Amino acid sequence: MDPKELPPNVRDDKISEETKKLISSLPSHTDSQGQKLCKYQGCWHYLAQGPHCRSSSNDHPLLYDNPHGIVPFLEIDVYHESSSPNLDNFSATPRLFSTHMPLHAMQETLKQSPCKIVYVCRNLKDTLVSTWLFACAIFKIEPTRSILDSMFKSLCNGTIFYGPFWDHLLSYWRGSFEDPKHVLFMRYEEMKAEPHEQIKRLADFLGCPFTKQEEESGVVDKILDLCSLRNLSSLEVNKTGKVNNVDHKNFFRKGEVGDSKNYLTTEMENKIDMIIQEKLQSYGLNF
Repeated sequence: MDPKELPPNVRDDKISEETKKLISSLPSHTDSQGQKLCKYQGCWHYLAQGPHCRSSSNDHPLLYDNPHGIVPFLEIDVYHESSSPNLDNFSATPRLFSTHMPLHAMQETLKQSPCKIVYVCRNLKDTLVSTWLFACAIFKIEPTRSILDSMFKSLCNGTIFYGPFWDHLLSYWRGSFEDPKHVLFMRYEEMKAEPHEQIKRLADFLGCPFTKQEEESGVVDKILDLCSLRNLSSLEVNKTGKVNNVDHKNFFRKGEVGDSKNYLTTEMENKIDMIIQEKLQSYGLNF
């Protein structure tokens, strides 16, 4: 890649010449939205991220802020400006952070760490369609068939954000077996089908299980209602406002399982099934 093609934040004087030279030497790819990706240590990364926007209140956070505003992204909010950020600027302990990075990209840093990791996996076909519609919404462009076809091809050949997807999934899948005390692998479809069981599973993993009294008094139901797509999407804060330059409303769509069948062709579905069988099934991971 020509150094002149690096985005402004990468060309910034705060970044060392050595780092700029490294980035310029990496394999590059342009995604369906015209965004640059670079391949580093077998994983595709975006070169630039947007600014962060925060708010605060004494009420329950979900009632006044979007979930993505409450739980900051490691790569966007925490380490974007500094390689040694002051974590006290984000929240009190225990802190919650989110990330799109595969586990193997963080594993060395997390060694000997008490940090617990929860990975949420979704059917690849639904993920593809959701990503397509979300990307078009935030870039304010028509969700055309040609864009979906382009994203489908990138998904299948692995040149997607933090892809290939099979390596991404397997890093956390293996981690959940190798270190079950620190890595929990959850499926979106199971969370939808059996929300009570899955939220209790999550609470147990985090070391804060529900008491019998809490369950009998309806605490689990109240949490599920508060965090439901129906409730969150109806809140005024999620109908207006932005986080990282993305409209809050764009984070909420249908949330349905199997909605991809309304958009993908049979050939596209078969291709994804074939890749899953080839790359994941031997590890016991399938959809």
